[in-house]
Amino acid sequence: MPDFLQLGIKKEVNHTLKSLGLVTPTPIQEKTIPAVLDGNDIIAQAQTGTGKTLAFVLPILEKIDVNNPDTQALILTPTRELAQQITKEIKKMMENIDGISVLAIFGGQDVEHQLKKLKGAQHIIVATPGRLLDHVRRGTIDLSTLTMLVIDEADQMLLMGFLPDVDTIIHETFPSRQTLLFSATIPKEIHALAGKYMKSPEHIEIKEKQVTVHKIKQYAVETTDRRKEGTLLHLIEEHQPYLAIIFCRTKARVEKLNATLKEKGFLSDELHGDIPQSKRQRAMKNFRDAKLQYLVATDVAARGLDVEGVTHVYNYDVPEDVETYIHRTGRTGRASGDGAAYTLFAPRDVDHLLSIEKGIKQTLERVVIKGISIPDREDYEKEREMNIKKARRTAEKKKEFSASQKQDFNRRKR
Repeated sequence: MPDFLQLGIKKEVNHTLKSLGLVTPTPIQEKTIPAVLDGNDIIAQAQTGTGKTLAFVLPILEKIDVNNPDTQALILTPTRELAQQITKEIKKMMENIDGISVLAIFGGQDVEHQLKKLKGAQHIIVATPGRLLDHVRRGTIDLSTLTMLVIDEADQMLLMGFLPDVDTIIHETFPSRQTLLFSATIPKEIHALAGKYMKSPEHIEIKEKQVTVHKIKQYAVETTDRRKEGTLLHLIEEHQPYLAIIFCRTKARVEKLNATLKEKGFLSDELHGDIPQSKRQRAMKNFRDAKLQYLVATDVAARGLDVEGVTHVYNYDVPEDVETYIHRTGRTGRASGDGAAYTLFAPRDVDHLLSIEKGIKQTLERVVIKGISIPDREDYEKEREMNIKKARRTAEKKKEFSASQKQDFNRRKR
């Protein structure tokens, strides 16, 4: 397996990588870095935790011309937290190289402060689409000088409704730019975007043998909607996590659960899209410094959240899809540490849970706490068994129907 020097990374950056214990490139880095250095457009499909940030950051640092004060690279991300995280990674990699400047631009920052910084040379800009467009319309950022454009977490851009903004931003650049698109999944809308703006892109797909971090212990806790809050309180009292992230589906549920935890005396705070940037940054700093023990968050707010020392993840609401489950679960067990993930599911979530298990090719260990997570009654036990059997029968029927559809399609094709 090649090292970073063999992939084309300069010795100064390689020295920084070694000092951080990064000696061997990950599969996404090994495949992507040479292709980017060759000037190719890239569509890279890889899950979270595969090292994709460095797969585009390292070749960008190789290609920046420090003698040219123009903005040469733009990295678009869906959230403020991810923009901050990427900027932090770039600055870390610049430890032994001089002359490159980088600026993060996202909502919630002081606009005047940003304008002041934009008067100087900014070789690399890391930005969220909304705030970047604001600067483009003001005429304070010129995207015509870009030689490289990175669209990170493209599927999340789509989910958050940013694709029209991304489209407008690309229109402000010259077609000669190099475009790199990174995404965990490639829905048809992302394919369409790529077809419209990319030049014969090279497709790179990293299929993990095991899609979740193998060190993470994963459990599914059977409960009911009414008992969910009490079940979570029981679990965290029992586990005593060092740091834990609790995921909820909506902002309203985040606020309600965080208020309950605070009421019970837990060191907790919340993270969702409606919280002002200053408060979000304060919550994140307190969590990283372990002044908080629990962070209650929505999926969107937690994109790019990378905190060492998270020992537990609690899915208060079952994730919407396999990718979201993988993203949430991957917040623990970072930096070779151990971690545990608990997913609380009610009877109506069984179909959803089976779908996630199929996607990760793994059965989550079931946890039942009689009298707490479920009622300690015989009639409930019988109903529960019936629901599980029904969900499995439905899953089997779907599988049979899908196989039948495939056969019909193949027959028609012949």
